[in-house]
Amino acid sequence: MSLDSLKSRLPDYAKDLKLNLGSVIGNSELPAQQLWGTVLATAIASRSPIVLRELEPEAKANLSPEAYQAAKAAAAVMAMNNVFYRTRHLLSDHEYGTLRAGLRMNVIGNPGVEKVDFELWSFAVSAINGCGMCLDSHEQVLRKAGVERETVQEAFKIASVVQAVGVTLDAEAVLAQPAE
Repeated sequence: MSLDSLKSRLPDYAKDLKLNLGSVIGNSELPAQQLWGTVLATAIASRSPIVLRELEPEAKANLSPEAYQAAKAAAAVMAMNNVFYRTRHLLSDHEYGTLRAGLRMNVIGNPGVEKVDFELWSFAVSAINGCGMCLDSHEQVLRKAGVERETVQEAFKIASVVQAVGVTLDAEAVLAQPAE
């Protein structure tokens, strides 16, 4: 199982991450599509080759082909949107907020899966990428659709653990290489 393989790669000092990884993925109460779409989208957003290589096969096995593509699409479009909207929000000149974005993001309107699932995955990716505007926007859509706060929190718990595992394993991989 790739989840077990990923946990076994974590160093002793990251025992909390190992336990959290097992609980947020292995004991999640999210429906399988929401869970594995969140896992895949956040594994991509983590930018960790190790995490993506270990979690992608299990995500693919647990998702329909449409959901698999939609989770990847959520990671892709949010990689763009999180930079754009975070920058717009951080600029002290608020006139940028009145300008037309002019960026294609059609997949948000027609993701090929349930809108709530895509919104949850987009929210989780936004948590990793740190875009407050996107977090608020996706959280509001989810809440208006009747999604409970516990479900929203489940998504950002997964995002936080996947990101931390990626940071830790990537750092260990660098430290294991001989100095130049």
